[in-house]
Amino acid sequence: MGIPATIEEIFGSAYSSAIYISRILHLPPPRQKVFILGESGIETELDSESIPHICGTDPSFRREMTPQDFISLSLPSDNPSTTLDPAVGIVLAGLDFHTNYLKLATAYQYLTRPAEFGGPALFLATNTDSTLPSSKSLFPGAGAVTAPLVRMLGGMEPLALGKPSAAMMDAIQGKFELDRARTCMVGDRLDTDIRFGIEGGLGGTLAVLTGVSTREEWEGEGAVVRPGYWVDRLGDLRGGA
Repeated sequence: MGIPATIEEIFGSAYSSAIYISRILHLPPPRQKVFILGESGIETELDSESIPHICGTDPSFRREMTPQDFISLSLPSDNPSTTLDPAVGIVLAGLDFHTNYLKLATAYQYLTRPAEFGGPALFLATNTDSTLPSSKSLFPGAGAVTAPLVRMLGGMEPLALGKPSAAMMDAIQGKFELDRARTCMVGDRLDTDIRFGIEGGLGGTLAVLTGVSTREEWEGEGAVVRPGYWVDRLGDLRGGA
């Protein structure tokens, strides 16, 4: 596309999560550590804000659950030698290509921790996209990682810090001082990208038909989210230049 950009101008959902945790939440010590359900990208962004974390790409979590794990993950009242980290105050979920029972079980223990042991950890998500488009097909997205926990927690959803989160829009505006009225949101998903632009009060929204959503979804009767404009592919913008 020939569009100039620098790393400082890229504002992803993992970075949004790190900013929210470090500059907005201000968790009191010692509950400042993050349990990650995700990959190295989340770790990198948390490291950029000096936020301590566990799990993520740690090989010790990429294995099968053992009978001993059921014992070691039990609460301190039943097990003084529990392996649960008392400093964990947040469970942050994102796209995790190595999701397993051990990770979900550990996250669940933190999210349901009784008050006498510090209370439950906060449940955050980088994003809750149900699917991930790749190689002209769809695969499970980050929302597929949080779904089992949401079910176990009786329907309690995580606070999502990616699109269409208002918190993410505020963080972007604060960093870049952008003029919302002169900004257009470009994306391929109605429920995240286009909704993000509409609810964020941007001047325009442009849907691109090379990803998830289709024209039929917003042109049909009763469509909830409709983009202001659309193109078949992003490269079409060059043709109109």
